[in-house]
Amino acid sequence: MKLVGLKISNFRSYKTPVNLSIGDFTAIVGRNDVGKSTILEALDIFFNHKNIKLDQSDPCVHNEGKVVEITCVFEDLPATLTIDARSETTLGREWLLNNQGQLEIQKRFDCRPKTPKEEVFARAVASSNAQLVDLLKLKNQALKERARAVSADLSEVDERSNASLRRAIRAAVGDVDMIEQLIPLNEEDGKKAWDQIELEMPTFALFQADRPSKDDDPEVADPMKVAVAEAVKAVQAELDEIKEKVRQSAIDVAHRTLEKLREMDPELANELTPSFKAEPKWDGFKLTLASDNEIPINKRGSGVRRLILLSFFRAEAERRRAASQAKRVIYAIEEPESSQHPDSQQLLIRTLLELSDDPNTQVLITTHVPGVAGLVPTDAVRLVTKRPNDSPLIEMGADDVYRRVADTLGVLPDKRAKVAIYVEGPNDVEFLRHASRLYRTSDASLLDLDTDHRVVFVVTGGGNLQHWVDQQYLANTLMTEVHVYDTDDQASPKYKGAMDAVNARGSRDIGFLTSKREMENYIHADAIHAAFGHRIVVDDWCDVPDLVAEQVHIAGGGVVPWAQLDEDKKGKKVARAKRRLNRDAMGHMTLALLEAMDGRGEVVGWLRAARDRA
Repeated sequence: MKLVGLKISNFRSYKTPVNLSIGDFTAIVGRNDVGKSTILEALDIFFNHKNIKLDQSDPCVHNEGKVVEITCVFEDLPATLTIDARSETTLGREWLLNNQGQLEIQKRFDCRPKTPKEEVFARAVASSNAQLVDLLKLKNQALKERARAVSADLSEVDERSNASLRRAIRAAVGDVDMIEQLIPLNEEDGKKAWDQIELEMPTFALFQADRPSKDDDPEVADPMKVAVAEAVKAVQAELDEIKEKVRQSAIDVAHRTLEKLREMDPELANELTPSFKAEPKWDGFKLTLASDNEIPINKRGSGVRRLILLSFFRAEAERRRAASQAKRVIYAIEEPESSQHPDSQQLLIRTLLELSDDPNTQVLITTHVPGVAGLVPTDAVRLVTKRPNDSPLIEMGADDVYRRVADTLGVLPDKRAKVAIYVEGPNDVEFLRHASRLYRTSDASLLDLDTDHRVVFVVTGGGNLQHWVDQQYLANTLMTEVHVYDTDDQASPKYKGAMDAVNARGSRDIGFLTSKREMENYIHADAIHAAFGHRIVVDDWCDVPDLVAEQVHIAGGGVVPWAQLDEDKKGKKVARAKRRLNRDAMGHMTLALLEAMDGRGEVVGWLRAARDRA
């Protein structure tokens, strides 16, 4: 299940309902004290209700009502739902999906009591007809009576199965009076459905900027708890099998005990029934990190503790890439840049972006630091501001929003820049930066594209907030431009006309088209093998990202053949392969390998053109 949306109402500063769209990577940006942390804490309450405890002061002080509502919206839903052991059903058949086919779960917390009371609902399109509206609340006998009352055809229905009875009742009455409404999930089969849904929900891990310092400092302990939780989930099937064996064995002992009791007191024996009061808990494993000199981790500096957290994320990124069938995890990090050197800040954001590339992982961060916000993909930006009445407002994805983010946080262009290198996407930036490092080992006069302030990249097809700022800024400057675009189509290059126009300006501006399909065709097969573990043949016009993505899909045990894969899923796999080619495979390139692939001297020619115009 993938989290795609959050709705908050009457929680702290959020007086009126607000919606937040959530993607693979989501950055909640804004000034201090505008409600960024509240969003992450609302999610923690929804998923865990452990780290953040609701109390009587949490409802918005400007509202008379004391009920907090937190709603999460999910896609990529489980194909089946097992409410009772006799038959499978689906979320759709049980009328538990909203009008967009999503699972929308609302949790209500009544904060009037000292300990808030929780209720769970599904906002779904369902019938308001009196014969249908309460089906999930009815026990088996009541369902049988309802079925007969509506003359349902039960000739081929297992009447022991509540799901089958509901299906027959709905078929008899029809899809009448269908409206979007709240379906309670707190009793009978509604509760059983919620129990099954909970098992499929992502693991949510919140890492806050400010933590209490104690022996088992959560700054370190929390990621270790996530590691334990993930390890337990990986063997859940085996644990369920053990649980069932223990249950059967224990019930057998209980039945034999009752048989002996029945010999002495039949009436008392008939009153007793074996019953388990609670499910077994598998979260009792304790994992910690200890230094060789026995200095507790929590006594180390905050920067060290955050570096341990960084290392956890990097290790998770590698592990989850290898375990493609792992359940989804959501990492929520408040102010990841806290206590870190600027270089570490950039490394952390790159690591989190890499982690979010995994199809089973989502990342949310909050930040108000310009250097971090500048690295955030523009489509991931969620700007939080305050309305005149101090109520928070959440906005996303539009030029005006990006402009206000840049203005609010102070994300500025580097005015020392003299040359603008125009490329199609952020992957091209990665490629050229790696290439400049390699060619500079033999020609130090070339620009260091990682650090030289005389050069800025302008990403024309997306990119991060800093690229957007630079692009807007450059619209009003007379900087020299170097354009490098992929040919893509050998017969009809997409950007040929644009490059001809640039080269016809009669200025120092210059444009290049690759002589190969795209930049990935300059990456050597040996480097690709080192990064992915797969061997492909790279020529000038093959689709390298597609070939690599197919090999990764096959190696990951993909059930659906590559050629039959849904185009959206295939596109995401290819996009991830493209990012890793330009980041990881290029990281395995040597100067000799690059020179072998750059036989015409094109890549080094682009770098020389930038140097000569700086």
